[in-house]
Amino acid sequence: MSRVLIVEDDELIADLERDYLEANGFDVDIVHDGIKGEIKAMREDYDAMLLDIMLPGKTGFEVCRELRKSRKLPIIMVTAKKEDVDKIRGLGLGVDDYLVKPFNPAELVARVKSHIRIHRLLSEPLEKETEQEITYQNLTIMPKSRRVYLDGREVFLVNREFELLLFLAGNPNIVFSKDTLFDRLWGMDAMGDVATVIVHINRLRDKLGKTQFIETVWGAGYRFRMD
Repeated sequence: MSRVLIVEDDELIADLERDYLEANGFDVDIVHDGIKGEIKAMREDYDAMLLDIMLPGKTGFEVCRELRKSRKLPIIMVTAKKEDVDKIRGLGLGVDDYLVKPFNPAELVARVKSHIRIHRLLSEPLEKETEQEITYQNLTIMPKSRRVYLDGREVFLVNREFELLLFLAGNPNIVFSKDTLFDRLWGMDAMGDVATVIVHINRLRDKLGKTQFIETVWGAGYRFRMD
């Protein structure tokens, strides 16, 4: 049975989310403030999290930032805030999806199921296949185990960050526009717009340190440069 953690200060909304998820076979826990939600998500194993933004103790943004240092579980923000800047900020912190209140409970359940399924597919080890590493200078990308090493140290990337780096590195020296990257990597499940690509490019550059593998080609897009 899949486990879902709801971090929501509105008890009526939290109960509604729990009822629909439990009716669809999920095991659900509810926490009503950000600090307790962060502690519970760090100490226990959950398959997904529904996270409000405006929470007592810590905001959803702060909780997400801390969790993404060590946790890869799908995080879906469920919030009344619908400004694009909030969506972009959430995506930049590693949020997987975004639902605005009021929402269709059936859609929420469908999204939770979808993200859990995708996360498990991406996390499952592929047996009987040899790991084909992509190595350039001091960077090593391991596609099957979804690990990245810089100077021998592992760099923690969430799903979209890893997929973006792998796609660019797997097609070195080819320039891809923001629109093309958005279509290839976000596709039908996408929310937002091509600004999402910029956010993820910037996060990759931050995590890869001063060595800039991803080059901006002004007016055209981005490429993984291999000389």
